[in-house]
Amino acid sequence: MCGICGFTGYRQDQKTVIERMMKAIEHRGPDSEGSFCREKITLGFRRLSIIDLEDGQQPMESADGNLHIVFNGEIYDYKELRAELEASGISFCTHSDTEVLVNTIQQYGEKALDKLRGMFGFAVWNEKEQTLMLARDFFGIKPVYYAEIDGHFVFASEIKSILAFPGYERKVNQKALEQYLSFQYSPLEETFFKGIYKLMPGHMLLYKNGSYEIKTYFKPKLTPGQWDHKTNMAQLRSQLSEILKDSVKHHMLSDVEVGAFLSGGVDSGYLASSSGADQAFTVGFDEGDRYSEVNKAAKVAEKAGLKHHVKIISKQEFWDALPDVMYHMDEPLADASAVALYFLSKEAAGHVKVVLSGEGADELFGGYNIYHEPISLRGFRYVPKFIKKPLAALFKKLPDFKGRDFIIRGSKTVEERFIGNANMFSVEDREKLLKTKLTHVTPQQIVAPYYKKVEGLNDIAKMQYIDINFWLQGDILLKADKMSMAHSLESRVPFLDINVFNYTKKLPIDYRCNKEATKRAFRIAAKRHIPEATANKKKLGFPVPIRVWLKEDKYYNKVMEKLTGETAKKYFDTVALKKLMEDHRNGKADNSRKIWTVYVFLIWHEVYMESDEVNVPA
Repeated sequence: MCGICGFTGYRQDQKTVIERMMKAIEHRGPDSEGSFCREKITLGFRRLSIIDLEDGQQPMESADGNLHIVFNGEIYDYKELRAELEASGISFCTHSDTEVLVNTIQQYGEKALDKLRGMFGFAVWNEKEQTLMLARDFFGIKPVYYAEIDGHFVFASEIKSILAFPGYERKVNQKALEQYLSFQYSPLEETFFKGIYKLMPGHMLLYKNGSYEIKTYFKPKLTPGQWDHKTNMAQLRSQLSEILKDSVKHHMLSDVEVGAFLSGGVDSGYLASSSGADQAFTVGFDEGDRYSEVNKAAKVAEKAGLKHHVKIISKQEFWDALPDVMYHMDEPLADASAVALYFLSKEAAGHVKVVLSGEGADELFGGYNIYHEPISLRGFRYVPKFIKKPLAALFKKLPDFKGRDFIIRGSKTVEERFIGNANMFSVEDREKLLKTKLTHVTPQQIVAPYYKKVEGLNDIAKMQYIDINFWLQGDILLKADKMSMAHSLESRVPFLDINVFNYTKKLPIDYRCNKEATKRAFRIAAKRHIPEATANKKKLGFPVPIRVWLKEDKYYNKVMEKLTGETAKKYFDTVALKKLMEDHRNGKADNSRKIWTVYVFLIWHEVYMESDEVNVPA
């Protein structure tokens, strides 16, 4: 795992500039650095040594010397690809996956992307054609950002590296803020920094002669109808077990020790138990069993014979870490579990360089509790539309009571009600709250083109598809990458393997989610490795006691000070924010997630926008 950066065009100070850009992402690769400078291209690289510790230095060139690459990630089928390339006459100087990757691109061009199995963000300079190619992996496990600054095309693994390029003026992208209030992350291609964009998952970018084009090379479409109905549950269990076993085996390839994150749930329990890892890592809060799965994780670790490391996060540690978390995130993310993941990664980094993590299982196998919703709302299908619409409008005006939200949601189609696993502020609420210039683009308008691509599918499959294309990349994988790399730790995600996806995309809906269970097929396969109670455990997520802490004087006052401060007044109606806080404290409503969403943005703004230089907070 590494950090990459670079820019096109000549600068007299290009060596100084690339060193500044590399320094900004030193945490991604503390082991070594390298750069490649020519008149029309400058590439920079920070290395975290995982495979071929001695000879895997970058930038690296192809066998013919034409291509020059900087690469962040892992290619898990590099040994198979190397054998294929050697058979065609290409010789190798190292044992690294980077050299295999650059020569695969040399051999197959853009079609090389179809042959890769792994996670990646890379840049390749073609000396003969004078072109730059950027690519990001299938699901967005590894980030790639880019911008055009004073005639230079600039790219990096993290936004903070682009901020180190001379001439960029930091400005808040208010379109991103508007959508962030609903999604709890920005779903847009343009980031929170005006003029800086993210390359989307499954996309590549080709830059030549001062302009660029972006192409899609992979779309993660689900096809639950394409299944061999002769396959029974026993066969499915066997097939799925073998596919997962193969993925875990490939994800364990490393020249350093690989550990595992471990919660009390089925995903991490399966990986920790089946991988052959020796060490596992868990965090929790000292706020009762509701906010800690340490004991459940300990039982899994004991059964698997793992050395179990536990970190209990104190309230003070949690709140003190938030500026550092926002610095490493680059953009605001209102998922409080990112802070917990920050401490989990820190704990693991004290013992290993690589960990396995369970991201992606819920999206691919149908694990989120909200996927039950189409089943529970099934009765509303028989209510005519002309009754449902006015019914929802009526209930919206009534005071909150048990069942009110159920009726409102049941009166809507899945396309109207579901934008992903988080839905913070309604359009009406965010428009009342924001004082900035609004686009009035609704979350439903943003997800609509994706729903159109799967309009023939079952509602559960549609929800999975939205989560894969929004929630997974915008929240789950972003925090996994940024929080692990903050501590120079490589996080690998065996469930987001292209071979696993190609199998799970065909799973019938009943094998994903039914009345009894979510993630049904996976739970059955996992029982070979973990206790039945763990395999059957209901999805909990990563619970953080924000709701409780916001009622305590110390943190209530801390947050209220931010929510009524000068920066808040610039962007928000602070009277409305104050009411959210008071209603929460007085038990009138659980506003904790809405409050946290605004508070996190204000912390991020302080780190990135309120000083001349962006530095790691003290």
